[in-house]
Amino acid sequence: MVTDNQALGLIFSRRSIRNFTTEEVSAAEIQALLEAGMAAPSARDRRPWEFVVVTDAGIREQLAQTHQFSGVARKAPLVIVVCGHQEVAPHWVQDCSAATENILLAAVGLGLGAVWVGVHPAIVRENHIRQILGLPVGVRPLCLIPIGHPDEEKQARTRFEAAHVHYERFGQQEPPGAD
Repeated sequence: MVTDNQALGLIFSRRSIRNFTTEEVSAAEIQALLEAGMAAPSARDRRPWEFVVVTDAGIREQLAQTHQFSGVARKAPLVIVVCGHQEVAPHWVQDCSAATENILLAAVGLGLGAVWVGVHPAIVRENHIRQILGLPVGVRPLCLIPIGHPDEEKQARTRFEAAHVHYERFGQQEPPGAD
């Protein structure tokens, strides 16, 4: 695993963290996370994203009831809900996914833990979030990102599997010229 590069180190260190201390996430850290999200690439530079920052325990509890995997929202001191304008960009899911990954990587860089909790494309989940947050028509929630100071440690790792790499054509497992 290559980790001497700082960017690659962050990528390999990004793990799903679901246990947090009670320490709050600072306003400066929240600002940095949002700036990282908005630095994501966006098709035709449409930037269809909207971010709802939730620190209120009551609202986090409601978000935790979205589905069986969203309970972590009640344990995190911060939840960023990543949403997208479907009318602004036909690629809102891809753009907002890139923004989400940037936030997850920025969290690692700030010494925070985070986890991606999917909402889209399940309409019942989207409607649950829409009702809680008062989202306008056309703004759809992609995911929840519970964030906090980690109360668990996970080792950096790669998931590289050579069997999933193809050179020039599908099924070609060796790079050209490899003997």
